[in-house]
Amino acid sequence: MTGVSRRLRGGAADLTMGARLVVTGGRDGWLRAVLTALGVGIGVAMLLLAASVPGALDARQARGDARDDLRMGDQIPAAANTLLVRTADTTFHEQPVRGRVLQPEGPAAPVPPGLAALPRPGEVVVSPALRDLLDSADGPLLRPRLGNAQVVGTIAEDGLAGPRELAFYLGAETLSVDDGASRLDAFGGGLPGEGFGPVLMLLVVIIFVVLLLPIAVFLGAAVRFGGERRDRRLAALRLVGADTGMIRRIAAGEAAAAALLGVAVGGGFFLLGRQLVPLVTLLDLSVYAADLRPPLPLVALVALAVPALAVLVAMVALRAVVVEPLGVTRRAVAVRPRLWWRLLLPAVGLVLLLPLGASGAADGQPDYRVAAGAVLLLVGVVTVLPWLTDLVVRRLRGGPVPVQLAVRRLQQNSAGSARLVSGIAIAVAGTIGLQMLFAGVADEFTFRTGQDTSRARVLVQFPADADTPAGLARLAAVPGVTGSVDSLLTGATLPGRVDSYAVLRIADCAALAEFADLDRCADGDVFLARDPNGAEATAGIRSGARLTVGERHTWQVPAGLRTVPARTDPSGASSGGLLVTPGAIDTTRLGPLRAEAFLRVDRHRPGVEDLVRSTAAEVDLFATVLTLDGTRQSNKFVNIQRGLYLGAVVTLLLIGASMLVGMLEQLRERRRLLAMLVAVGTRRGTLSWSVLWQTAVPVVIGLALAVVFGLGLGVALLRMVQAPVAVAWPVLAVATGLGATVVLLVTGLSLPVLWRLTRPDGLRTE
Repeated sequence: MTGVSRRLRGGAADLTMGARLVVTGGRDGWLRAVLTALGVGIGVAMLLLAASVPGALDARQARGDARDDLRMGDQIPAAANTLLVRTADTTFHEQPVRGRVLQPEGPAAPVPPGLAALPRPGEVVVSPALRDLLDSADGPLLRPRLGNAQVVGTIAEDGLAGPRELAFYLGAETLSVDDGASRLDAFGGGLPGEGFGPVLMLLVVIIFVVLLLPIAVFLGAAVRFGGERRDRRLAALRLVGADTGMIRRIAAGEAAAAALLGVAVGGGFFLLGRQLVPLVTLLDLSVYAADLRPPLPLVALVALAVPALAVLVAMVALRAVVVEPLGVTRRAVAVRPRLWWRLLLPAVGLVLLLPLGASGAADGQPDYRVAAGAVLLLVGVVTVLPWLTDLVVRRLRGGPVPVQLAVRRLQQNSAGSARLVSGIAIAVAGTIGLQMLFAGVADEFTFRTGQDTSRARVLVQFPADADTPAGLARLAAVPGVTGSVDSLLTGATLPGRVDSYAVLRIADCAALAEFADLDRCADGDVFLARDPNGAEATAGIRSGARLTVGERHTWQVPAGLRTVPARTDPSGASSGGLLVTPGAIDTTRLGPLRAEAFLRVDRHRPGVEDLVRSTAAEVDLFATVLTLDGTRQSNKFVNIQRGLYLGAVVTLLLIGASMLVGMLEQLRERRRLLAMLVAVGTRRGTLSWSVLWQTAVPVVIGLALAVVFGLGLGVALLRMVQAPVAVAWPVLAVATGLGATVVLLVTGLSLPVLWRLTRPDGLRTE
């Protein structure tokens, strides 16, 4: 036992000595520790952020469920504890605005979360973000949509999905269930979500792999910072009597301590960055700082996995060197990288992915199998890149002096440069594969609406009354509106015919021509527009027939009814039914009517649609305003695609920042060599170009490899969902160009440090 305890104490002492080496060693030691902590810290912060996303979305969903006011089925009876609610949602500058109009029916009416009391008629309670918008220069344009009510308070956090959400509660006294209001006695509940479906879930899984894998790869490179200096320190320890086992334990202690310091720095980055999150809105989503709370098991996993990864990398790195008392011998120069085992991982990844294509993604294949296959395939970029870089640089000869300096450095240690760009290469490969998948399945989530935007861009509908002509005129007079097709609508049926129904549309001849092919028309004419797909519903309607209009009014079809072919209206809907000019009908005897206006707008004039919405709100607060579009895509598909773009850009920028740290560490290790080259007459411009070439060669090789593996991933994913294989070459060019731009930007930012390190005092040594 004494021998075992002695060995344990000796091992602990060796680990402690390694940890002390991180924070001792003077200025160079501290600088090395800071650079390592920065590199590891950025990766840890991103991992913690990724771990917090599901919890943040759950918190948003919980607040949304708590304020839910959607009720299905029969209305409950009015009571002292009931409240009338009507939706008044709108869109302002392409941002959604959640609006609710409230009217209590008794003293015990429920109060929505986030409000201390219900607003009285003419009062409105708004979210902080909406209050800021109302106080801005855009406030006068938005205020009519809130009924020009007086702002009497703000909605608290528990009543908002996120800090940047635009929302309001408006008090009223004229709501009615007959007009579309809902009656409820409590807020909360919510309906279950739609879910993602197999293809969308596949997209989400692959996005997480593509965005997180480069971070893990760079963490492996960050813990290698200062490798050459570490090896020299270990050689000095061998000189004073340390054996091989002690050297390994000291290296493990140093790697673990540096990684733990990086974990602490990453935690600080995360806590500081979390305070800025409420200021950001992504994909119309925002979250509070308190929502970003990674689960404790995942935090513990990161805190343990990063030091373990650092120790593993350090041990693997020591296999490539022989640390002797008089120096370090690198075996990596003599032993060339082998290819067979580097291709094994991507081959296994393809084996996992390709069989799924036989049955498609619709059979609910396990997500872990998809994720594992994508990870192994993309890891192939990391394993093959050093081999390919070594193969290329060994064959490079000649060229200008900067190129020769860069090639010689790469020939001595190509693996280090390959490690720096491997994160970028994986991000680019994953982005290419995902974009191929998005392009292949886009048709599945895109549908044609049939809306004709050449005839109208905006549709406005509201209940008609005596002021409707003036309201329609106001809409037509909005700056930027170039034309308007106005009509009044109601429904008509044949008595005793439950299967008969016809839309009764009242408008002048010019407007009616948008809904049917009219050979001739004059005021007083009546037309029956026949829709081939719905001819049965209007069968039996002829001159002299008495129709039930609305719920209880009647109208007799005048003589001279002419049948004409129906046209699809600008919204894409069928326009079959009765078309009546004003001279043929008395609208005051038809009961409630609905006004409808199709508006043509000048698309080159910004803000026209917002002007239309605000004017429509002044005409009727609950007016329906729809923007017409020829095609539409699934909102979830669009949001996932935007999330990929955003995540890819953020990942590339953060990896670029980490690359900058790594490049600065490499330059710092070569400080004496660079200063000696300048001292013997080498121009600084030559060194600058050599650094650029030293980065450019691995980048070109890495991006070429990323294109190959990205195309392979894209083909495998498209086969999985049984979609045709197609390559989006513009997207491929953008992805590779963005990756190259990040690397070149990092290289440019490192040049001032290079010039500083080549000063004469760089020759100093201790």
